[in-house]
Amino acid sequence: MRVILREDVRDLGQAGDIIEVKSGYGRNFLFPRNLAIPATKANVLAISEIEKQTNIRERKKRNEAEKLKDNLEKMSLTVEVQVGEEDKIFGSVTSQNIAALLAEQNINIDKRNILLEEPIKSLGVYTVPIKIEKDVIANIKVWVIRKA
Repeated sequence: MRVILREDVRDLGQAGDIIEVKSGYGRNFLFPRNLAIPATKANVLAISEIEKQTNIRERKKRNEAEKLKDNLEKMSLTVEVQVGEEDKIFGSVTSQNIAALLAEQNINIDKRNILLEEPIKSLGVYTVPIKIEKDVIANIKVWVIRKA
């Protein structure tokens, strides 16, 4: 029996794949769980059209992400912090602080997408990676300076 997978199935295939399975497996496991549909001519055409639309949407999303990446990499953020003796920072600069600074620039990025390994605890210039899409990562410069 030929089926079209609607979702990724481990050890079987990816979503959209047309595969051959035993009829009992398709009827008793794949169809009831809505993991696959029969591979009729109409379903194959419908799936191919859905894949085309999905590819177009993904391409458009990726282009927007690339534009945002270019804009982010051109800018640099400045964080003013209070320091004590020997230039020790009171507190630290976290991804939440960076997200707030970006929000002031009308760029909304979730703090979970700011890939800061650990909070910044000293003065200096840092390169902070920001995940925009799956494989689109922008590097932004963050200047941590002493509050006047």
